[in-house]
Amino acid sequence: MTVLGILWHLPCANHRANCNLITPKLAEMFTSTNGIVPEAGSDHPQRDKAINGSQGDSDTAEHTCTSLSTSLNPHSRRKRIVVGITGATGAILGIKILIALRRLNIESHLIISKWAEATIKYETDYSPKNVRALADFTHSINDMAAPVSSGSFKTDGMIVVPCSMKTLSAISSGYCDDLISRTADVMLKERRKLVLVARETPLSDIHLRNMLSVTQSGAIIFPPVPAYYIKAASIEGLTDQTVGRVLDLFDLDTDDFERWEGWKRTA
Repeated sequence: MTVLGILWHLPCANHRANCNLITPKLAEMFTSTNGIVPEAGSDHPQRDKAINGSQGDSDTAEHTCTSLSTSLNPHSRRKRIVVGITGATGAILGIKILIALRRLNIESHLIISKWAEATIKYETDYSPKNVRALADFTHSINDMAAPVSSGSFKTDGMIVVPCSMKTLSAISSGYCDDLISRTADVMLKERRKLVLVARETPLSDIHLRNMLSVTQSGAIIFPPVPAYYIKAASIEGLTDQTVGRVLDLFDLDTDDFERWEGWKRTA
């Protein structure tokens, strides 16, 4: 069996689920040296189904993986971003972030709150199971021992999208009672990028004070304000613009929305 084959069959540290550790970079590296790439695992049809937005059975069980490096060389790992989805309205933003990260070959670690599951089912054609299939790794909201809960686990930042006011409050006060708030706290203490797509209107003085507090601690508050100047033909166009601008903050270009290039005067 080749080294790639060994990696393919390597079990996840959590024996309830298997992790696909093979990345396109690894596959290319071994095929270029006459290595044999095994066929994709049985989870790939589900992943394709999720990307296409088809509805599946609701799945409350978490696929929790303790990740090994996704590269043989830990110094050349893929860019790694944590995505937290809370129960605020706007679940499609989190879903589209995951789809974009997959397209850009960014390793994603997903945490979904209990009420995010309900919002996903109410607002979109996805099920929580479909959404989890979009991520490279998923972690239970209650798993405070997950890799992302520690600063020693290297990541390139975190996006909480959408971010509820409850989660904002927890991050602002440092009260880490679940994995989303704990991981956000790790980003702040490690001076890593933390983007909070705060979804609420109107805002109370409590909300505003919490936003100021986390901003002073290093986070970026990103309200999903639509850019009407792109004259989008649908809500999807406005959503894509928001997703693209969020990922701009991580130097990632989705290349699927119109950027401002100055005032276009008409005769």
